[in-house]
Order: sequence, then structure tokens, then C-alpha cells
Amino acid sequence: MALVGAGFLLLGTTLSGCSRSNEASNRAPVDTSKIAGKINGDFIVKNAATSEEWPSYGLDYSETRFSKLSQISTDNVARLGLAWTYDLGSTRGVEATPLVVDGIMYVTASWSVVHAINVRTGKQLWTFDPQVPRSAGGKGCCDVVNRGVAVYEGKVFVGAFDGRLIALDAASGAKLWEEDTRLSPDSPATITGAPRVYKGKVIIGNGGAELGLRGYITAYDASSGKKLWRWFTVPGDPSKPFENKAMEAAAKTWDPSGRYWEAGGGGTVWNSMAFDPQLNLMYIGVGNGAPWSRNRRSPKGGDNLYLGSIVALNPDTGEYVWHYQETPGDNWDYTSTQDMILADMTVDGAPRKVILHAPKNGFFFVIDRTNGKFISAKNFVPVNWASGYDKAGRPIELPGVRSATPYEIIPGPFGGHNWHSMSFNPALGLAFIPAQHVPLSLADDPKWKYRSNIPGQPMSGIGWNTGSLLGGAATKAKPFGRLIAWDPVRQKQVWSQEQVSPWNGGTLTTAGNLVFQGTADGHFVAYDARNGHKMWESPVGSGVIAAPITYQIDGKQYVSIAVGWGGVFGESQRATDRSSPGTVYTFVIGGKAPLPQFGKYEQGELLSGVPYDKKDVAPGGALYVSNCLFCHGVPGVDKGGNLPNLGYAPREAIANLEAFVFEGAMAEQGMPDFKGKLTAEDVKKLKAFIQGTADSVRGQPAASAKPKK
Repeated sequence: MALVGAGFLLLGTTLSGCSRSNEASNRAPVDTSKIAGKINGDFIVKNAATSEEWPSYGLDYSETRFSKLSQISTDNVARLGLAWTYDLGSTRGVEATPLVVDGIMYVTASWSVVHAINVRTGKQLWTFDPQVPRSAGGKGCCDVVNRGVAVYEGKVFVGAFDGRLIALDAASGAKLWEEDTRLSPDSPATITGAPRVYKGKVIIGNGGAELGLRGYITAYDASSGKKLWRWFTVPGDPSKPFENKAMEAAAKTWDPSGRYWEAGGGGTVWNSMAFDPQLNLMYIGVGNGAPWSRNRRSPKGGDNLYLGSIVALNPDTGEYVWHYQETPGDNWDYTSTQDMILADMTVDGAPRKVILHAPKNGFFFVIDRTNGKFISAKNFVPVNWASGYDKAGRPIELPGVRSATPYEIIPGPFGGHNWHSMSFNPALGLAFIPAQHVPLSLADDPKWKYRSNIPGQPMSGIGWNTGSLLGGAATKAKPFGRLIAWDPVRQKQVWSQEQVSPWNGGTLTTAGNLVFQGTADGHFVAYDARNGHKMWESPVGSGVIAAPITYQIDGKQYVSIAVGWGGVFGESQRATDRSSPGTVYTFVIGGKAPLPQFGKYEQGELLSGVPYDKKDVAPGGALYVSNCLFCHGVPGVDKGGNLPNLGYAPREAIANLEAFVFEGAMAEQGMPDFKGKLTAEDVKKLKAFIQGTADSVRGQPAASAKPKK
């Protein structure tokens, strides 16, 4: 398999991390007697009028990430300074949006560790480590991350990476209950998303479609943890009774000759939710197909409902109400799990209740949230899979995009916008999108079968099922990261800011006419939301992928962001030479605290001296694609992210690769166990590919290479 553009082929598992005690302890004076007890649905609705606290993932039920606080504004943001920092003790990706209620910040780090922090002092109150088995690390597509918690009536809810939903006492961090959300103990389902609580029900989905899952979302009683309802996103085995009429209808859009249910079908709900209490509707974004290739899972075609869709459910019962499918017959990992925003706006002279959505497929959608009717769609980044959408809301696909031959798909599977949070400023009528492109070509894999593990099939050695081959054709599009201000009514870009790299953080916008965002090259930036002019920035210890928040304590407005490079792109790529542990940074006007000392990323010397046979390089490359590529990138080509690039590893490490592959040298950091999956001969070929590629990068014959016999 050709590794064209492989510097951007990274969808990984895991390798290094941190572990902290799960013993909860008070470390700063604070009255914890009634912590977070006031947080319920009424409070979240009332807080939306002032934005003084940040009680829910997207600030409010509409997930706008628009704060009405204006003490920090374009007039004085240049005086923003550091108030305090807090060490999260993690070395993997930090994707969490912190919550702040009653003067306490609740934020998660990698491996689902929860931290409670006194926001007045930046001191720890307690931590809770769910003790996720490190063997679970290999089940994650995209780093051992967590996007945050929910808080409700004195409890903190966190979804652990291994699939458990856990309720904690908000004051002490003591565990109150936990439930396994997986369908079976051997399920590869993971949780990286933040729960939401609607009407006393904790709502959570899961991830892991590539490993063979059928997507679903579940509601649990917030008080007891009792399961109240579950809704599947795609149909199961059609020879068995359907769970409901929605599944019966969906099954008609799948081809049973592909036996799609064996690989689950996909459609995991791993991120986005929103809630309209007036309509009593909750909305979920549904993920990609399993496998990615529609030809493999549904050979005769079909829309494959409810993949790539927004679905409205009744939160009381979990019953289906309506859907709108953004990517019929998904073929490119075009999830609709990117965050949704509920807004009220005037469209064509009439008031409309809408959903604003910028999913992976590169189009910005405006949908009527009362009934799911299509209003408009326009591409916010370059696309080559569709020319637009017709009046019925169907994409107008371009020829060749489902080709069996390698095809550069734009956007690629990393998406024109991924999970990094969008925000919407209703006063300006603008949405702020962390847009991007990572070049990649795809081709249908005719040899794929469920759980096949043929060298060259992407990450098949740890259970992936894409049904697609990556690379194989030169990519012409250039990678980019871009902050876009988008007018949803006119479906038009108002301004943009080019960035150093893809994979920049989520956004926050405020009544002070500001938009805040962290960047992949390690800065936290404030822009004028009206025109995109940069107003202020501060360095932070590493690239930023999470979204910032703002809140008011004792009459002062603060801005906080959790920093820690990682995620699917950040495991093997980077845009800064700095490196630091996961850290929360909190800023205030006139802040004088010193920045922490930043470490330098140590890349090491290009690998040399590992003996190998040249004939093993090509088969070793195919094995590398199936077992290593998405975690470690291309040896010697990529720089390494929060996981090391093996082309810059010490010679002793690669010479003794068996210790890592078979003997668990990095098992406690989350590296998968390859015993029974790889042989000693396979490892010999992997060494040849790693050293041979490093030699090729070096551009000179390698003394370590043996001639082909």
C-alpha cells in the first residue's frame, strides 16, 4: 500500500498517560455542604439570561457557548492576565470543557480523571480516578480523552473511557453509583463525550463504530442510576423483531445481503446533544457507518438510516420524533456528531426555530428544529463530494466519489469541522467554526470482511473495520486550520483567520464582542468577533484542542481553558516544539500570575543502526499500517504528537521492539497487547520498515541495511 500523504494518516489508539489517586480530599477551604445542589433544569434556563456560571457542557441547553458577560470586552481584553494555573497531571489529550458552579470548577483529564478546583484560588478540592484498565486504551480510535462532566442536584456525572457512567458527590468526589453502559462485557464501546442531564435523566452515548458497534443512546435516572430507556440509531438483524417503528423504517434503507449487523452498522452517538425544553425535544448527532465503505456494509446502496443524521427524540421516553440525514449512505467517515446549536432567527422574513450544524462533510446546515425540515446548506470549506443540496435537502453527489479506485476526498475523514466546539453569537448573528482540512485519499477495499486482518488494512490488527484503504493516490489539496465567522442566514463567510495547522481548539463568544480560541501551535487568542482582528494572545504549554469558558465570581469575569495536546490528529502530529502536562489556565483583567515553565518537546535523533533486510521493508510497511500508523505516524516523516514517532526512537527501543509488542513494556500507558496478533517474523519486518523509512528520509544508503537476496 502506498503511503502517499501518510504524514496526515492518524486515527490512533494509545501509548502514554497518567494515573492519579481516586481518593477524594479537600485541599482548599470552601463550604461544601450544598455544593451544586441548586443545579437543575430551571437553574440552567435561568442562568442562560446572565451566564454568571457555566453549568452545562455548551453553557446552556441550546449549546450556544455564547456568554452574556461583557466585563471583558474589546476595550480592555489587552489587559487580560493570568490568574492561576492548575496541573491536570496528564500527558495525553485534554478535550474537556470545564463546568463552573458554586465557585467550583469540574474538569476532566485523559483517562476520565475528574478534578474539582476552587476557582478563587486554583487549588485542588478533590480528584476522582475511575481506574480505567489500561488495556482499554487499544479500544479507542482517537486517544484516551474525555470531553467533560455533567452536574445536577449535587452530583457530578462522568462517562469513563471503558464504558461506565459514574455519579459522584459534587462536594466530596465520593462515588454514589455506576452503571456499565455497554451491551456486553466484551463490547469495545468507549465513552469520550460529556453526559447531559435532561429532566432528571442522565443521557450518554458511546464511541467505537470502527471496532464493530451498533450505535445507541441511553437515559439513566440521575438519582439511582436505573436505566430508563435506550434508543438504537441503526437497525439490527432483520430476522429478529425490530425494537420500534423507527428501526423498521430504517431497515428498508439497508441492503441485508451485506449482513451489516455483523459489524454493528455504526452510528455511534459519541459527542453532540442539545435540548429544547419548550418543544420537549432532545437532539442527537449520529456517527459514521461501520465499516466506512457503504459498498461493503450495504452493497446495493441505500441511505443507511440513521447514519450521518440529526435525530429528534422525546426525552421522557426515548421515542423517535423526526430525523434529517445530512450524509445519505455515508462512505467517508462523515459523522454528524459535531456539536449542534439551537437558535431562533428570521429566515426569509419569518421567525424560525432552527438547528445550526457544521458536520464533518463540509456543509453548514440550517434545519427547522420543530419538524426536521431542511432550510439551507452551503459549504463552509472546499468540498469535492457534492456540488450542493437540492430543495428537498438531498446532496447532489459528484461522479466518482464512491469509486473503488483511490480518490482524494475533500473534506477527508478528519472532517471540515470535527468535535472542536463551534459557538454562536446571536447579537452578531455569527457562528464561529474551527474549520480544517487534512488531505487523504480513500478507496474501497474489496478484500475486507468483518474482523479481517490483512496487512495494509488500516489498524485491522487492533480490530478496526473500515472497509476502505487509505492513501494510494497523491493528494493535491493542502492541509489548513482556519477560524471562520459564518452568517447562517446568508450562508456566507464574514471573516476568517488562517492558522498554522489543522486541529485547533473550540470557540467561545461573548457579549463583549469577543471570540476566544486556543490553537494547535500553543496559543490562547482573543479576536474581535465582528471582524476577526486579533486583540490579545498568551502562550500556553502545548497545542490546544478543547474549548474555553467564561464565568463571574465575586463580581469579576474570568476566562478558563483546559490545555493538553492530543486527540486523533494530535497523537502523531504537532505544530509546536513545546510540551507540558495537561493544565488549566485561568485569566482575568489585570492578572499578574507568572506562566508556568514550558518544557521543550524532545524529538530525538533520526533512527540509525538497527539491522534489517531490505526485502522486509515493503511487507513491514503493510504491517505498520495495520498496527501502528494511526498512533505513531510515518517513521521519520511526522514529528510525533503526544505519542512518539518511532523514526526518532532510541535505537535500543526499536532493536528490542519485542519487549513493547509482546512483553507489555508500555502496557500501563495504554499500548495494546499484540501477543497472538503478530509473530516474531512480523516484528522483524516492522523493524525493517521503521529503520528503512528513516534511512530513506535521511536520504543516503544505510549501513544497517542488508542487500536483498
